[in-house]
Amino acid sequence: MAFARNPSRVWEFYHYRREVMLTKNPNPAHLAIAECEERLTKQGRNVTVVTQNIDELHRRAGSKNMLEIHGSLFRTRCMSCGHEASNYKSPICAALKDKGAPDPKTEDAQIPEKELPRCEQTGCHGLLRPAVVWFGETLDSDILNQAESVLDNCDLCLVVGTSSVVYPAAMFAPQVAARGVPVAEFNMEDTPATMRFKFHFHGPCGTTLPPALARHETEPK
Repeated sequence: MAFARNPSRVWEFYHYRREVMLTKNPNPAHLAIAECEERLTKQGRNVTVVTQNIDELHRRAGSKNMLEIHGSLFRTRCMSCGHEASNYKSPICAALKDKGAPDPKTEDAQIPEKELPRCEQTGCHGLLRPAVVWFGETLDSDILNQAESVLDNCDLCLVVGTSSVVYPAAMFAPQVAARGVPVAEFNMEDTPATMRFKFHFHGPCGTTLPPALARHETEPK
């Protein structure tokens, strides 16, 4: 609804977030997950990252088997033709250059809609929007079905750095735990789901996760 009322303001918000994330790098937790995936894949095992994050840091860390259930800051979708594509332009359009700020009191740039990001498909030129899941929208059913299939068949589940309050993702790990599958939570604090899990590692994920995912002495080199 906000995008329908004021697409300029919403694009300022997302443009700022895109520009900030282009300056950031994966942390040790992202890298540990990617290394673990690569190592276990070579052993014939499967590691799937199911993430609510839209920053693509898992992808940049090297994770390949990913389900981004809330979309990505670096994808756009056309409001007219529906075409979706990756987009890493900086700025995403000329009118948004140096626009957007973390202070909510910052005045809107009030960019005319025709100058906001537009579709480049032949004959379209429709208004683009960030390809992320906004409040009130449903998750992509294909991605959700893939996530549910992974969760139904996993033999270990790690819950890393999430508040466990945003649904439907908040019910994923508790459902796995209810089947008797070990679940390990890595977080700075307890969450509403902590008591349902067999393991809890308290502290920064960048500190606790790398040693937990490091190659065990029983694993092949």
